[in-house]
Amino acid sequence: MKAVIFDLDNTLFDHTGSAAAAVQAWIPQLGGTPSDALLAEWFAIEDRVYPRWIAGELTHQGQRRARLHEFLPLLDYPVPATEPEQDEFFAGYLELYKANWSAYPDARPALEVARSNDWRVGILTNGSTVQQNAKLEVIGLADLVDVVCTTESLGVSKPDPQSYLRTCAHLGVTPAETLMIGDNLDLDVLGAQAAGLTARHLNRPAGHLLTDLLPRVWQQYDELADDLSPRTDEDWPTDRELIDHEVVATEEDK
Repeated sequence: MKAVIFDLDNTLFDHTGSAAAAVQAWIPQLGGTPSDALLAEWFAIEDRVYPRWIAGELTHQGQRRARLHEFLPLLDYPVPATEPEQDEFFAGYLELYKANWSAYPDARPALEVARSNDWRVGILTNGSTVQQNAKLEVIGLADLVDVVCTTESLGVSKPDPQSYLRTCAHLGVTPAETLMIGDNLDLDVLGAQAAGLTARHLNRPAGHLLTDLLPRVWQQYDELADDLSPRTDEDWPTDRELIDHEVVATEEDK
């Protein structure tokens, strides 16, 4: 291996936690009462609408407006009449979202381990270039990243094979020399493997920092040197082995 590519949201950057905190603070400003049901609806709407931007059906601002059209009626709050008004309204949420941006505590150690192996480090994300680069700066990871590739910069999105191949090209490595790590099994693992990369699923519980699962599966990112050493796919533990290992470790902690 000569390079590692990380997904960003919910892999290195805690998008779910940041967004949840923002929504919980935003709802009272709109006259509503925060609840688990409303929070679940926010993310369900995001999951429905955001892929329409990835598919080219909506602009990035357009998907934000579409989310307002679905979410505000749940609070009996009127949707602003014009698109500029909707954009200004959504900015209220964005301010709260940005105020809560944070990296997972194991994110920087992961990048440091990769760089200590003399690996090139890349980010491949289905996000906007400006926002994703801003996240890396704010959460203190930008200095450890060589290449940031986004849907906008590449012109394609995961799981299109070209998204992985073009990122490898930007890193100056071949797919066979590259490991990809991400939280989305389809986009970060299966898609990457189909393009010829080695890929591992970082199965973070949504919205939670890794205090249990990651240390037992990956031995904390700061102990990843062995796992991030050259090997074939056959050398990696199977999902069943990882689960068994986690169960044993959990029993030992009791």
